[in-house]
Amino acid sequence: MNRRPRDGHTGWCGKDHRCGLGEHRSEEIVVDVAGRSRAVLVRVRTAAGREHAEVRVRVALAPSDLAARRQLVGLLGDLRETVTRATIAGRPRPRRAA
Repeated sequence: MNRRPRDGHTGWCGKDHRCGLGEHRSEEIVVDVAGRSRAVLVRVRTAAGREHAEVRVRVALAPSDLAARRQLVGLLGDLRETVTRATIAGRPRPRRAA
């Protein structure tokens, strides 16, 4: 758990122009494969206190339409699996009966 210092920012917060409208935002974490793809992840805490991961992905597509469509189908399938896995990992575990 990330406790808030007296200034209201979290330990991971960027503490600058990224924060606004009650949100706290981390610095960007960038994964870059030169000329081929780029992913940017930002951790966000909303004014209501809910935390999220905001992810932007850019992938170079093949020049032919058919190959590009195959890439998009694969990318969407992988994203669905990733989001589902992250959602399951974030669920509270049921308590065991004593």
